[in-house]
Amino acid sequence: MGNEGAVLIVALSGRALAASARRGRYVPLVADMFGDVDTLNAAHRHVRLAGGLASGIEERDLIDVLQILSEGQEPIGVVYGTGFEDRPQLLQRMAERWRLLGNGADVVAKLKNPKIFTSICSDFGIPTPETSLPEPASRNGWLAKRQGGAGGAHIRPADKSADARGAIYYQRRVSGAPISACFLADGQRAHVLGFSAQWASPTARQPYRYGGAVRPAPLASTTADKLTAAVEQIVAAMSLIGLNSADFLVEGERFWLLEVNPRPGATLDIFETEDTSLFAQHVAACSGQLAAASGRAANAKAASIVYADEDIASVSVSDWPDWVADLPVAGSAIKAGDPVCTVYACDLAAETARELAEKRRRAVLSWTRARNS
Repeated sequence: MGNEGAVLIVALSGRALAASARRGRYVPLVADMFGDVDTLNAAHRHVRLAGGLASGIEERDLIDVLQILSEGQEPIGVVYGTGFEDRPQLLQRMAERWRLLGNGADVVAKLKNPKIFTSICSDFGIPTPETSLPEPASRNGWLAKRQGGAGGAHIRPADKSADARGAIYYQRRVSGAPISACFLADGQRAHVLGFSAQWASPTARQPYRYGGAVRPAPLASTTADKLTAAVEQIVAAMSLIGLNSADFLVEGERFWLLEVNPRPGATLDIFETEDTSLFAQHVAACSGQLAAASGRAANAKAASIVYADEDIASVSVSDWPDWVADLPVAGSAIKAGDPVCTVYACDLAAETARELAEKRRRAVLSWTRARNS
């Protein structure tokens, strides 16, 4: 299947990494929580992880699972995605057995510690919202976030923080459009691949749940330069390597850095092209080989997550269009609020691509209701 060697991939969802690895001529050995059709097709081997989206990746069986995937292979290392932000000890355990192709446990622990993160930003003069570990005297105007949380589902107004799980910290609410920078780093330098605009798919209990993203983001060149400078400072300060992302709120020429995700993130798909493999560039950057800047894609691209709005006892859709990914295996049961799949759309204009992706998201929901009623 490939000639670049076998590589272990572990994440809550490993599909995007597995597909990019295959494009880069690697042999993907994948462990994730979904085992959807796309992942099974891209993976050379796959094992479904125990646990759930709410509880996260379980430590107990992880190393055994990766060992099973490795049998008869000699993996060049392990690439991890979402799922380790609040459990860097798992990264350390993996690093004791295989080469970790990504940032180490100490880097993840520091960047996901709100006190350390805000201190780093302060040292470089990077604007970030006021943060408090103890509960503020008045919760008005504050958000409650779970330390090491990902995907936005853990964020809620501070007056509802009692419902949040895990260690909580508080961040002052600031205004602005959510913008994410996708970048490669070699420990000293950063190459920003581009910026995407993001949006939420809110529910009553999860008002900031991640909904999707479109690239390119509508940024003035001067603002893009400021965000790039902030990324470069964080990369140098933390010696970041590989593919990462940084989340901002942007209002005019003002911005606030909310967090840095020191691993491949949700926007990998919309920055991937048919003739490149961001997975291969990630592996190279982890070895100090930073890919040269490439031209921008001609079309805008958007991705939107389809969440089930009701329980689906058994998925019966089989004739999915080619703009749908993360396809559930026929017969899968999906709980209300869990992801069903991802839809994509391309257009010359970013706003039109986003509108088309949202139209397709609504269409998929309509199909699943009609065919599973």
